[in-house]
Amino acid sequence: MKISDFNYDLPLELIAQTPIEPRDASRLLVVRREDKTFTHRHFRDLGEFLRPGDLLIANQSRVIPARLLGYRPQTNGVAEVLLLAERNELGPDHWEALVRPGRRLREGAIIHFGPQGQPPRLVGEIQQRTEAGGRIVHFTVPDQQADSDDPYQLLSVRQRIDEVGRMPLPPYIHETLEDQERYQTVYARIQGSAAAPTAGLHFTPELLDRLRQQGVRTGFVTLHVGLDTFRPVEHENVSEHKMHSEEIELDAETAALINETRQAGGRVVAVGTTSVRVLESVASIYDGEIAPYKGSTRLFITPGTPFRAVDAMITNFHLPRSTLLLLVSAFMGKELMEQAYQEAIKERYRFFSFGDAMLLL
Repeated sequence: MKISDFNYDLPLELIAQTPIEPRDASRLLVVRREDKTFTHRHFRDLGEFLRPGDLLIANQSRVIPARLLGYRPQTNGVAEVLLLAERNELGPDHWEALVRPGRRLREGAIIHFGPQGQPPRLVGEIQQRTEAGGRIVHFTVPDQQADSDDPYQLLSVRQRIDEVGRMPLPPYIHETLEDQERYQTVYARIQGSAAAPTAGLHFTPELLDRLRQQGVRTGFVTLHVGLDTFRPVEHENVSEHKMHSEEIELDAETAALINETRQAGGRVVAVGTTSVRVLESVASIYDGEIAPYKGSTRLFITPGTPFRAVDAMITNFHLPRSTLLLLVSAFMGKELMEQAYQEAIKERYRFFSFGDAMLLL
């Protein structure tokens, strides 16, 4: 399988630069896999295609302000750190991250965060290089001789990250995001992601309430989006790509909801590729069954991978040559995926993180 076969041409003006308001005003391309038909709607119409007894499974991970802009105190040179995942097994306040400029940020390098000319609010030390090309960074809060009423004096490393960090918008978004909460889902509650699980950005509390009144239930899983969001598939041979490990959790309450839904003949509708990876990872661990799980996954879903937990999927439109496009192709078939993407381009759908959505039935 060649990654060049999962490429497509996209007019640049179709890359959404800002979120649409309200959230559920985005468009929805409904794709029926059985008869290969397309229906054009808006996301607020989602309930037309769901049935009482269906179960939405969404990723409740919350994006942290993972982009840290700092400087090297010896040279005042600019340094950038993009946090990917906390690495507590290495000790408190250790993070795996991408850094720039990588060649100058070697082991032992120090980065200060905060206004230059003032004592740093946060200090990072590069400790080692990772197999995936990132760095392990150890953060500390410096001892500052501040006034006793200084509200920053007693902040933890995590709180300082919240203070100095910025929302890590993808590199293809060039507009400033005025409302940082628009890069969070309305149900996000567990901090840890370096990017939003964007299929969930279309939901509003009102839409979720309408779906519940219709008899559609909702359950939540957790996958903290990490390095693979920022790594394209670089090998032409897809089988040579190695997925980075990501932390996932499916709790007992959600496992029970899924099993009840399956037994009653309802559909499990995954909201986004991250939810798909959690469900299919757990199903692969338990031989098709769903049970509580907390751990990590490296599951790489490509065409030919069987789906044992997901019946339908809500997803945005993904970058060419990406692992996410491979996953969608696995679920709907490569030929139908290509037809759907060409249909979306023809109809001027908006693409990527702040773009429109598909419902794959």
